Amino acid sequence: MTLLDQLNPRQREAVTATAGPVLVLAGAGTGKTRVITYRVAHLIAQGVPAQNILAVTFTNKAAEQMRRRITELVVASGRDTSGIWISTFHSFCARLLRREAPHANLPHSFTIYDDDDQTRAIKLALQNMKIPEKELAPRALRDRISSAKNHSISPDEMEAEAFDPFTKKAAAVYREYESLLRKSAALDFDDLLLRAVALLRENADVRSRWSHQLRFIQVDEFQDTNASQEELVRLLAGSERNVCVVGDEDQSIYSWRGAVSGNFQRFLNDFPGAKTIRLEENYRSTQTILDAAAGVVSHNRSRLGKELKATHGSGDRLAYYEARDAADEAEHIASRLSDLLRSDSASTIAVLYRTSAQSRPFEETLRRIGIRHRVVGGFSFYQRAEVKDTLAYIRLLFHPDDDIALLRVLNVPPRGIGKVTIDSLRAIARESNQSLWEAIPLAAQRMRGGSALTDFRKMMLDITQECAEKNPGEIVETILDRTGYLDWAEQQDHLDNSSRADNLRELSNAIAEAIEQGETLEDVLDRASLVADTDEFDQTIPVSLMTLHSAKGLEFDHVFLAGLEEGLLPHGRSMNNDNDIEEERRLCYVGMTRAKRTLSLSRAIYRRSWANTDLAAATPSRFLAEVPADLVEAAPGSIAEPGEKRRYEPDPDYYQSTPRFRRPRRTAAPEIESSASNRASNRLIGARVKHPSYGVGTILKIEDDGDDRRLTVSFRDYGTKKLIERYAHLQFV
Repeated sequence: MTLLDQLNPRQREAVTATAGPVLVLAGAGTGKTRVITYRVAHLIAQGVPAQNILAVTFTNKAAEQMRRRITELVVASGRDTSGIWISTFHSFCARLLRREAPHANLPHSFTIYDDDDQTRAIKLALQNMKIPEKELAPRALRDRISSAKNHSISPDEMEAEAFDPFTKKAAAVYREYESLLRKSAALDFDDLLLRAVALLRENADVRSRWSHQLRFIQVDEFQDTNASQEELVRLLAGSERNVCVVGDEDQSIYSWRGAVSGNFQRFLNDFPGAKTIRLEENYRSTQTILDAAAGVVSHNRSRLGKELKATHGSGDRLAYYEARDAADEAEHIASRLSDLLRSDSASTIAVLYRTSAQSRPFEETLRRIGIRHRVVGGFSFYQRAEVKDTLAYIRLLFHPDDDIALLRVLNVPPRGIGKVTIDSLRAIARESNQSLWEAIPLAAQRMRGGSALTDFRKMMLDITQECAEKNPGEIVETILDRTGYLDWAEQQDHLDNSSRADNLRELSNAIAEAIEQGETLEDVLDRASLVADTDEFDQTIPVSLMTLHSAKGLEFDHVFLAGLEEGLLPHGRSMNNDNDIEEERRLCYVGMTRAKRTLSLSRAIYRRSWANTDLAAATPSRFLAEVPADLVEAAPGSIAEPGEKRRYEPDPDYYQSTPRFRRPRRTAAPEIESSASNRASNRLIGARVKHPSYGVGTILKIEDDGDDRRLTVSFRDYGTKKLIERYAHLQFV
């Protein structure tokens, strides 16, 4: 069987159309990444040298999977695939800038700052400017600066256009932040793209050299590209214009990262005459799931449009569960998870929600009943403190003037360099216009506790000299030994039963393996900075809890889409903007199309929020009403049927003008009376009651009177809880 025999007609057309610009409009589950993979394999089989091919995707994990699959496809031909350029946009730009460093006015060993490093740099900038973090939140500033860079706005331009005090101060911090990056020979994520694009745009020789080398360009997930990434593709295309972009307009969900919907129309404008191919044969979901998702996303305007056809048949209708509150929603989903895993332990299941804060009730419930699960979006290996500390030490060997790396490890492990000493060192560095490293000798002379700074500087100089002739694996071992970090980590592990030392040893192994595969230590540092949480996704764990953004690119046998309420999905920040609502609708579409076999939708009638810790009525998401009614049915125990009006409005049995929670009129058993005589006595102490979420318990104590009467109840599986009686729905048993 040849490569092309393994493709359907539309996929085969996309794979073989290698000359000129091509737009592949591919729906969810239609094999768009497969097209990129087979296209590269086909080019190699046709004799195109591997080094002339570039394939760009959005995660490191996807890039590695693509590389492995391409090698498997062409191994029989004996052709070499090692030279293919397969990477993320940021990784590609990092490699380009490393090779062209002199033309980009950069040192070859420049540092890449990840999100955490950027936040630390902004905090340092605030400290240098004596601006309290309470006045300007570092993370908000990071986002503001990133947005400015993505729109090519300099600090001076931001300041000139500022219309409020916050923006003026943000511009000043932006300027100080850029100064810190220059002193540290560092680039942040946005800089990687901006500097690479600027170099190609302004240097014709560099642009010509790269466009001649990368004659065939493939871009996966094109709907997620921002302006800089689109320009990068245009600049690399050269005169041959052998560019193929693949994506789904209905999965454009990253406007907050600079992506702007309409990428495909802009591509057609930038590359007149581009061939458009639609992939509409879906290999993932049932037709019912596809039709339900299409029913939602079809309400968006400005779509090129497509009609997906499932290869797996019609499938079951969607299940809809209307819960009393978040706890009830979590209990229902956990019960369904248990049933699914009992019937098929190999099933993959995801619980999806709009914001990470929504994971708590699911985590608590699954932990209590013993279902193994993973919260996607936790710390990846390279984001663990001990790993980042060690990498910071390595960065200092290359760039002693890297203030962020130095501040991270100056007193780690503890070596008697406290906050007062560090503040004094920073003040002296500012006065002398030096980096912290350069300022250490002067600070040591002026300060009473300066000997610790001198010892640190000498230690780093000794390590640098000792490592000059060592390989990267030995460098790590030397750092861990000479700094005392490994011994300290082992002591901490003994105290709190953690695994810091194991992670450090694993880092040493990872670097050794990378070197064996031909990478340099700089490559390892780049990869550590560019790694994403989803790169660490573990498919061996049956149940995954994740936000809708994290679910992009994944698929599961069973999907539960929770929290379908106005203010959550769509998110409250999007309510006043039609474009934002359309992106939220696309986000809902992404979540729905992750499902292969079954899809369940749920919402709570009442939910607590950050702004209102009391239970308040939650309005059902408008997206629920957009699902065709004949494709959804009520799950057992749902308070409402899908067709009932209360599915789209707050339940009339519950709703009232005040936001406080009132128990429903429908009850399965008599609720605790609230008569004056009961309020005045302790006759209820010792009574057995049942709570809708916590089960059976015993009343231990009664406090206060009136509407705010509080009951202390001991529950068998949950321990002691304090409950406000009128909110608790306790029933006598």
